[in-house]
Amino acid sequence: MSVAITARTPRPSPGTVREPDGPGGRTPEEELVHRMAACPRGREREELREAAITAYLPVARRIARRYGSPDRSREDLDQVACLGLVKAVDRFDPGLGHAFLSYAVPTIDGELKRYLRDFTWQVHVPRRLQDKHRRVRLAQEEMRRAGYTDGGTVRDLQGLTGIDEQEVRLALRADRARNPLSVDEPRGTGRGVTLAETIGGDDPRLELVTDLVALRSLVAELPARERTILRLYFGDCLTQRQVADAVGISQMHVSRLLARTCAFLRRGLLAG
Repeated sequence: MSVAITARTPRPSPGTVREPDGPGGRTPEEELVHRMAACPRGREREELREAAITAYLPVARRIARRYGSPDRSREDLDQVACLGLVKAVDRFDPGLGHAFLSYAVPTIDGELKRYLRDFTWQVHVPRRLQDKHRRVRLAQEEMRRAGYTDGGTVRDLQGLTGIDEQEVRLALRADRARNPLSVDEPRGTGRGVTLAETIGGDDPRLELVTDLVALRSLVAELPARERTILRLYFGDCLTQRQVADAVGISQMHVSRLLARTCAFLRRGLLAG
């Protein structure tokens, strides 16, 4: 994701929105937005648009930094914030009488929240827990700035956020849903075993799946009495005498039917 923004009008320095000194008490940056809104479509409007977006980029990036995401995702958040800024510049209506920042900040913040909610979780996490996770992450950033390299204890985070300790623990666990470990990551003291080699294993019953599917279709071809005998003998674990009494035939007949039925099923499986 990238936003290519190039200004033909020099942007104000030192990189922040300056004090109002334009018409109506507006800042030079906000004046760009107002001039763009009043300008008809054409090259001049596009130049004013690009200059306004460039002037407010530091604001968008500061809002993105509030979310305290890992370094590897900061660039993505910056890009999302920039897209929110572009939307704010394009949609802002000076005729409503609001200052540009009072519209732009919620717009940028909303884009960031939607991105974090919809595109950064590997598994579904309830919205309630996502919100608490964000507050806990911000509290961890604050603890690290205060010198706690580990981000503080659960009790420290509870004191900063006001969230119940159990909920803080759930929020910390939820972080694993956003940044899951790779199954190829080396583990152990010697780092010679991958995570995939330490979890799970082969289920020998999986080798029977194909045979069971084929067997089901073959059993369906049997007469109803033979299917009943198979179910009683192999499924309910009755003896041949008990099967004979249930079906109403002799034990010898049950034995012959079982032998003939098993032979039919064996031939069908081997033929497949």
